[in-house]
Amino acid sequence: MRSSITSAVALIFFTIPAHAQRQYRFELGASAGYYAFDSKTELDNAFGGSLRAGYWITGPLSIEVEGSYAKPKTTSSLNNAVDVKSIGGWALVNLPIGKSASGFLKGGYASVSYGSGCPSVSVPGAGPCGTAGAIQGGAGVRIALTPTLMMRYEGMVNQSQTFLKFSNIAVHGGLSFMIGSKPLVDADGDRVYDHSDNCPGTPPGALVDKHGCPTDTDGDGVADGLDRCPDTPEGAKVNDAGCTADSDADGVLDGIDQCADTPVGATVSDNGCPLDADKDGVYDGLDRCMATPEGTHVDSLGCPSDSDNDGVFDGIDKCPGTPSGTKVNAMGCPPGQDTDKDGVLDALDKCPNTPPATGVDQDGCPAAAAPPVVPAGGANRAWRVPGAMFPMRSAALSPKAQPVLDSVVAVMLVDTTLKATVSGYAQDRLVPGDNTRLSQQRADAVRTYIMGKGVSARRITAVGRGSQSLIVADTTEAARTINRRVEIKLQPSVP
Repeated sequence: MRSSITSAVALIFFTIPAHAQRQYRFELGASAGYYAFDSKTELDNAFGGSLRAGYWITGPLSIEVEGSYAKPKTTSSLNNAVDVKSIGGWALVNLPIGKSASGFLKGGYASVSYGSGCPSVSVPGAGPCGTAGAIQGGAGVRIALTPTLMMRYEGMVNQSQTFLKFSNIAVHGGLSFMIGSKPLVDADGDRVYDHSDNCPGTPPGALVDKHGCPTDTDGDGVADGLDRCPDTPEGAKVNDAGCTADSDADGVLDGIDQCADTPVGATVSDNGCPLDADKDGVYDGLDRCMATPEGTHVDSLGCPSDSDNDGVFDGIDKCPGTPSGTKVNAMGCPPGQDTDKDGVLDALDKCPNTPPATGVDQDGCPAAAAPPVVPAGGANRAWRVPGAMFPMRSAALSPKAQPVLDSVVAVMLVDTTLKATVSGYAQDRLVPGDNTRLSQQRADAVRTYIMGKGVSARRITAVGRGSQSLIVADTTEAARTINRRVEIKLQPSVP
């Protein structure tokens, strides 16, 4: 509390010259005075004097004790001289006035004695005799001659607390000596004196809090008062003046921009990274063909090409170089064409030059464990949905099975003469009836998926075969997973 009040006073005093910027502790003073007594006291006005000793508690607050003496004469014909003495205490509030002075307001209580050796019977016209308590108040000014020597002038009034109320007035003028004072230094000029400044060395012009530390309202690292752009968004980089930049001119400020070298004209997200809605490698805003199918080869403007003019874009075309005028399917290949005779149509064949009679998987690539494939038009072609694609005792189809089933769908959509037999199998852990029911549900799930892709239901037969055809002995969990499967076989329809 004391520190904060002292800091506040330091702010008030910052305009006072260096010789007057001090923290005071003790004040000793002496004054000459002129006293005007209430007519009820029957005392004439008189000169006198006072001595005082004060202590500065904190900041603008101080206390002091004061004793005064005057010897007025009575206004009666007796013309008696009466000793008037007072001793009292004051509380002061001290405030600066101009550059070399300070004013103060004071209030307190005093004990005032009139005369001495009071007779048992008062003598009319002899003046008051006895002691009276008095409430007192006043105001004054100090004018600095040196940092520790002040001229002091003040006016006071006190009101007696006796049955007969009366008030006396006094004015004083004299000197005060400030003992134990020390300079209040503000080395960095931030208006917070060094003894209260937690952040010495504040740059000139920066605004500070009551502890002398720079404030930074927008959190950009440039102090308020020096910040020419005080509303910087959080996270943005700024220059020494607190202002932002946008190096790549994409509308997202540096520091917030996570893609700092965006090409001019590209559309960006809130974090400054370019958008590419059709994923063709050409950014939105620069892309003149915004709806390019995924996988299509495009030029620098984002537009696709069709080298063989078959209506299927390069990149999607699985059979580039098709002779002009050739009818092709959606994959750019002639329907039913199987160039390497491996049983996988060119449109689906990821290994289009497989040696004759090589065993291949559903992608047309050699597989050591795959049986030899008879050319298209011969024996059946088969796919398998492994047991791992189905949870235990469930017909729910895992999304991981989709690539296998999509291969089946693609072949059946290309060659509409093919029919599919979907056989479901269960592990040998349930009663036969339950095994058959579960295997039928799995076969139906596969049939439903293929139908959902546009293959006619009349071309698909689903059969639940239970556990009648195990691949391996059903003795371990791994073996049961292998046996829990669905097999799909394609064969031409019988004329």
